[in-house]
Amino acid sequence: MSTPEDGGETTQENQCFFYIPAEDRAAAGDRKIREMSGFCSPEPRLTLTNMRPIINTRSGMAYNNNISGLRTDGLKGEETVMLAQVLAIVIFLGMFLLIVLDRFERHVVTLSSGALVLVLVFGLCMHSWQAIVTTLNLGELFTSGFWYGASDGGTSGINWSTILFVAGMMIMVEGLGEAGFFRWLCLSLAKAVRYHVVPLLVCFMAMSAVLSMFIDSITVVLFLATVTAELARTLAFDPVPMILAEIFCANLGGAATMCGDPPNIIIGTALGYTFSDFIGNTGLIAAVCLMLTILYFWLCFRKQFRLQEQARSGDLVCPQPESAITNRKTFAGAVAVFAVAVLLLVTHAKTTLSVACIGVIAAVLTLLHTALTSGAATVGKILKGVDYKTLLFFVGLFISVAGLEQTGVLNRIAQWIGSISGGNLLVIVVIILWLSAVASAFIDNIPFAVTMVPVIRSISAAQGVDLSVLAWALSLGTDLGGNGTPIGASANVVGTSVSAKQGHPIRWGTYCKYCAPATVLAVLASMLCLLLRFF
Repeated sequence: MSTPEDGGETTQENQCFFYIPAEDRAAAGDRKIREMSGFCSPEPRLTLTNMRPIINTRSGMAYNNNISGLRTDGLKGEETVMLAQVLAIVIFLGMFLLIVLDRFERHVVTLSSGALVLVLVFGLCMHSWQAIVTTLNLGELFTSGFWYGASDGGTSGINWSTILFVAGMMIMVEGLGEAGFFRWLCLSLAKAVRYHVVPLLVCFMAMSAVLSMFIDSITVVLFLATVTAELARTLAFDPVPMILAEIFCANLGGAATMCGDPPNIIIGTALGYTFSDFIGNTGLIAAVCLMLTILYFWLCFRKQFRLQEQARSGDLVCPQPESAITNRKTFAGAVAVFAVAVLLLVTHAKTTLSVACIGVIAAVLTLLHTALTSGAATVGKILKGVDYKTLLFFVGLFISVAGLEQTGVLNRIAQWIGSISGGNLLVIVVIILWLSAVASAFIDNIPFAVTMVPVIRSISAAQGVDLSVLAWALSLGTDLGGNGTPIGASANVVGTSVSAKQGHPIRWGTYCKYCAPATVLAVLASMLCLLLRFF
């Protein structure tokens, strides 16, 4: 059998053929090849019919576009693979259904799904301890590259970089909230526009987008919606339109950077892209979409807000921005930690600090500063405020997706997209963008992003297309498409919940009436920008 031009080797073990790229063979070594041969039977059922296969040396699975079968020890290969794939799909779809129905807490659903994958798919069906170890991925935490240097973003299983980065940002944001930063910022903007509602709408939309570039959009919406409802009582206007606009712009701003929205954190850490990579690609497109979005919501709500402002009577007594700051040292320190975190993210490519390391640094600085200025009780309050359920949700989700990845299901999806596109990069980008947007409108964009990352990686390898372009299409599709319905993104759920809690429920019809057309407009603009930039 001939050797491909890129220097890889084709290895025959137990009548099975594996093409191992040159850069992977050294890392795999003879031990890994022996592990892989355990998936073969004495019969030559796994054949290599072209020179563009894919091998996942981390999971011990080999597959390509033309594999006719896969055998495992002691069982008929095709039946074993089929059973593993069916189990993985059923578990994953069941998890998604339970998440959408919202009958149980999301972290309980994903953790249960992950446990089923480990036991049923990897244990009972595949009999692969290596698959379980690879999926749990605990060894990654003890490698220097995880914290500093060129960290490998292609790891299968639990992405601990995402987990630690999100946890660190949560602690930092809790510190900012305790210091009164968000309330001070909102009140300062309201005062700057002299409490006129239409300019306030534009300011809050812009602030929602800018803050979401650096802080989790869920947190941004939580604070903005709360302050908006408070200002609405003082200024006598309906807060629902403004909260809708804030939610939309938070997801839009989150698309601009790696740390803005959870899907981008997942894409960036999994594929090894930096803060600067996102700013230079999705950031520019998000800026264009933001201008269109501000114009859209201004046209929708300007008349309504002006009429409500004219109907106001009596003198307004509005809280001063300074009232939000109870401890100046705590406030100044929290802002300084925020600035350091942003600086580290911006210089991430030059310093080679991993995002996990940056998240830990931000968390440690926040806790140390809080302990020195506000005492141990406030530190405990900050730690208690961290959303641990979301972190557990991520853990279970990564395991569930690993079940699809290691059984080859995601590779089949990649093959399907590649086949209907004919390998044309332009068509692939359009499919991924709109598929992501439509899917994310109805299912939470976080699990969808986790699912699609290995899919686009497989498409890039199988079709020979630029992975980064697919990553930007996936990022924009998931982030912007999540705006389509009240359940499309976590920020939507938080914003509508806050509004309802404040006495202003947002119905599905009201939400979709304004946000669905805006979502289509933003995705169309993103598609045009991608086509103009890369084709």
